[in-house]
Amino acid sequence: MALIALAADKGSPGVTTAAVALAAVWPRRVLLAETDPAGGDLVYRSAAAHGGPLNPNTGMLSIAATARRGLVPDQLWDHVQPLSGGLDVLVGLGIAEQAAGLAGLWPTLGRAFAQLADSPHQPADVIADCGRISGDSPAVEMFSQAALVLLVSRTEPESIARVRDRAAALSAKLHGGPRGAASLATPLIGVILIADPGDAPKLVHQVGDMLVAGQTGARVVGTLAEDPIGAEQLAGRRRGRLDKSLLIRSARKVTADLYQQYGAAWSVPADGHTGGHHGRPAAGAGR
Repeated sequence: MALIALAADKGSPGVTTAAVALAAVWPRRVLLAETDPAGGDLVYRSAAAHGGPLNPNTGMLSIAATARRGLVPDQLWDHVQPLSGGLDVLVGLGIAEQAAGLAGLWPTLGRAFAQLADSPHQPADVIADCGRISGDSPAVEMFSQAALVLLVSRTEPESIARVRDRAAALSAKLHGGPRGAASLATPLIGVILIADPGDAPKLVHQVGDMLVAGQTGARVVGTLAEDPIGAEQLAGRRRGRLDKSLLIRSARKVTADLYQQYGAAWSVPADGHTGGHHGRPAAGAGR
């Protein structure tokens, strides 16, 4: 299985930008799911493959009725729309109030997302954009089904302190208590830093030490470049060679590192398919 959940503690560190960037260069077929209970952004910022707007009623909103009768992983594809550029997306809720329709269904969604990689028909990994989470965020109910929970953080001192505390809280919830650096508990809790490439090595070391000292059980798994121009290109709001952007180049390194370290533990799709987009960035959105 390979459900990778991305989230943040507070503010706007760029969870959607990170999720779209990673999905755009993911080495296997991937489904990007907007699972933020507060609502998604892609329907407002991205074009569908046919050139028109995405349908806000096809996605998390439409899947709610299906999931109440039980959800087979392949049924997810009935609610998916392709973005311009080819990336498959499960469009998020329009407003936070619509999350009431998913009450009690988050574990069901988590299982379907996690099992989609094992589908004999249309296998895919799932990258879930969970937005900002807190202790009572229903999206956290999916995390026990995830292979990775990745917390996205900027590098200001207050942001790093919050991601440390959020990682510790998630470790307690998912693993039963504080964990040392050698913990192999599942899901792995990782941190992705949004940083200036020149500062990244030093920051990875510093934040890593902080996570270990706090017995969070989390580790820094990579950095994405602080690249406003690349983010605008990814959102389809600016022209340019997206594949040459610092954002996409750093996303490629993060995905390569994740697969090198953890890919062997994830199931290989039954048809041997190894990526629906062959590394080609797809249009997305930034938060």
